[in-house]
Amino acid sequence: MTSIITLDLSWNELQGDLPASLGNLSFLQALDISNNQMEGIVSEAHFANTTRLKSLSILDNPLTLKVGQDWVPPFQLELLDMGSCHLGPKFPMWVRSQKTLSFLVLSNTSLADVLPAWIFNFSSELQYLDLSQNQIHGRIPTLMNMGTQEYSAIDLSQNHFEGPLPLVSSKVYELDLSDNLLSGSICQFLCSSPSEPMNMAALYLANNQLSGKLPNCWSKWKNTQVLNLNNNGFDGGIPSSFGSLIFLRSLHLRSNNLSGILSFSSLQNCINLVTLDLSRNKFEGNIPTWLGTSPAKLRFLIAGFNEFHGHIPEQLCALNSLQILDLSNNNLFGPIPKCFNNFSTMAIEKVEDTEFWYNTTAQDGYYSYVEAALLLLKGEPIEYNKTLALVNIIDLSGNSLSGHIPLEITNLSNLLSLNLSNNLLDGEIPMRIDNMRELESIDFSKNKFSGEIPQSMSSLNFLSYLNLSYNNLSGKIPTGTQLQSFNSSSFVGNKLCGPPLTPNCSTNGEVIVVEKNRKKDDHEMSWFYIGMAVGFIVGFWGFCGSLIFNRTWRHSYFRFLDCIKDQIYVASVLKLRWFRETITSCYNNQ
Repeated sequence: MTSIITLDLSWNELQGDLPASLGNLSFLQALDISNNQMEGIVSEAHFANTTRLKSLSILDNPLTLKVGQDWVPPFQLELLDMGSCHLGPKFPMWVRSQKTLSFLVLSNTSLADVLPAWIFNFSSELQYLDLSQNQIHGRIPTLMNMGTQEYSAIDLSQNHFEGPLPLVSSKVYELDLSDNLLSGSICQFLCSSPSEPMNMAALYLANNQLSGKLPNCWSKWKNTQVLNLNNNGFDGGIPSSFGSLIFLRSLHLRSNNLSGILSFSSLQNCINLVTLDLSRNKFEGNIPTWLGTSPAKLRFLIAGFNEFHGHIPEQLCALNSLQILDLSNNNLFGPIPKCFNNFSTMAIEKVEDTEFWYNTTAQDGYYSYVEAALLLLKGEPIEYNKTLALVNIIDLSGNSLSGHIPLEITNLSNLLSLNLSNNLLDGEIPMRIDNMRELESIDFSKNKFSGEIPQSMSSLNFLSYLNLSYNNLSGKIPTGTQLQSFNSSSFVGNKLCGPPLTPNCSTNGEVIVVEKNRKKDDHEMSWFYIGMAVGFIVGFWGFCGSLIFNRTWRHSYFRFLDCIKDQIYVASVLKLRWFRETITSCYNNQ
């Protein structure tokens, strides 16, 4: 096969070593053996005569590349993807010789070196660089020299980089520096950028040690569509220039120290927002009413663990595309709006993809973004990404909401989780709760709900988490395979009976007071045993004491025993009748 030009064996189950005879394919231009199970050593001999090779993809194989540090490959690649192979710990210097390289992926390759400064300008054609999931350390060199190509992307996430954020070229389209040790202010990074507007559509800075206020110079970043600043130490409020991010679709600010009131000017023009994550900060004031009108496409509103107060605005009901509403652990009060049934996505089986393209002119997969969110479901924090489109959640727990559960909420038949715990809600659980047939998690604990658990709840076939503890519920727990499968802790703190709780129930559904009767019976039995013990002691010592202190009685008693013993022996030989007469005579003589 010496004339072969393209060899694509990807996505199979090939095993064993990579044959060195591949080096004889002098006409080979593209080799793709990615996503197999091949292992062993890849050496210089495998590429001896591959002078025409332009594309090399061996990712997701446990192969180990062993070449000399001074090796100069015979080819000039345009694409090199060696993700999840073994290259480290030193950075492969031969990559520098690839002057026409436009696509370079060395992610998860055990690199534990300092990043060389030439990596961003060794190729004028470089458009995509992925060095993620390694242990590369030190400071990140300036990124001003990369990005001569339109839609350039850089992924340095999940490494050990430290120091301040580097300056970046205005042509870089995607930058991922998340999950590192970067620190300091973001001000110079944002405000000292080139004079021309930034082309960046996606900026990921999550899980670092960045701090300080968010600067008010976002007007040059108008093209930004995804902004993730989760898990840093930013403080202060959201600057007004955020309103210039008119293409913004995904904004993640979770787990910072941001505070203040969400002003209309800060996010009013972000009409394309799909995700707004403000959770675990210190935002205060009322929940803005304009959230229900400005970002009409909003699907994920996550604002838990803040200091919002006041009523839940009914304007939120205009968000008919909403899939996740998380307002948990704030200071909200008042009733739950009846218009929640306007959340039509929660009421119909409609799945919209959470992956979207940054720009229609970029048709490669690395320009797509999959939305993600960290949610509290079934009592556990769970991070959703690819399956987020299937999740419909309402979480209003940890507030001071009052009143009844509106009957209209039972129309949300596609809701996955409903958490109303730790509030002041009262009344009865809606009888039509079985309309919410997709429910997997219900948490109504620590409220003031009264009445019986509706029988219809036992028909929720997908229910896998239930907590009704510490309310004023009474009566019999509905029978069915679903409710009886839960632990008794799901029902404690009420006046309920029946399995899985220990008290039995009568036919009319009321709790039989068996505990009181049981205590009464136990009390009587205790006195019975005490009396029996006292009677035994008195009788025993009354009899034995008489024999000890009365000599005549003692002698008569022992003579009687001796006579009985003799007659028993005789009875073994003589007839029983004569034995009985003899016993009587012994008794009369004594």
